Amino acid sequence: MLKTLLLFLITAVAEIVGCYLPYLWLRKGGSVWLLLPAAASLALFAWLLTLHPTASGRVYAAYGGVYVTVAIFWLWWADAVKPSRWDLFGAALCLAGMAVIMFAPRSA
Repeated sequence: MLKTLLLFLITAVAEIVGCYLPYLWLRKGGSVWLLLPAAASLALFAWLLTLHPTASGRVYAAYGGVYVTVAIFWLWWADAVKPSRWDLFGAALCLAGMAVIMFAPRSA
């Protein structure tokens, strides 16, 4: 279970970095060279999704909950916007949904 959660976390960071770097280039006047690590990060993101040990649709659905949570903390870390209690509550709900999807007992 810990391995799955860690893999989701790394996957979410790779996706967010891959999207944030072009944002810095387009909106904040960053260097066009930011697109190279952005592309590498998005390629890493896609590869990481293939490492999850269950059906792809289930992984994508559950991953969404982790992504939302990581994005809320990215907002705090990268943009210096402290999440509200509602942001944190929403992220907790997303994580609860992820846990139900990924860790519920399944018949063989």
